[in-house]
Amino acid sequence: MSLFQSYRNLSPKARLGVGLGLLAWGFLGLNYGDEIGEKLFGLKPTEQDKAELERLKPKIHVMPREK
Repeated sequence: MSLFQSYRNLSPKARLGVGLGLLAWGFLGLNYGDEIGEKLFGLKPTEQDKAELERLKPKIHVMPREK
């Protein structure tokens, strides 16, 4: 049985609970993930890490349109 079929076999209240739980997990991860990483695991990006990330970030160059 696939994961989707298992999900569909849940009662509507259980599906609502699973959906709300996933939304809450995502909200907490986006808003508090950095703080949790620093406090629990001691993970703090260095200036070198930030520079490497900036180097890998895509850059957008706007070209003027000729009329």
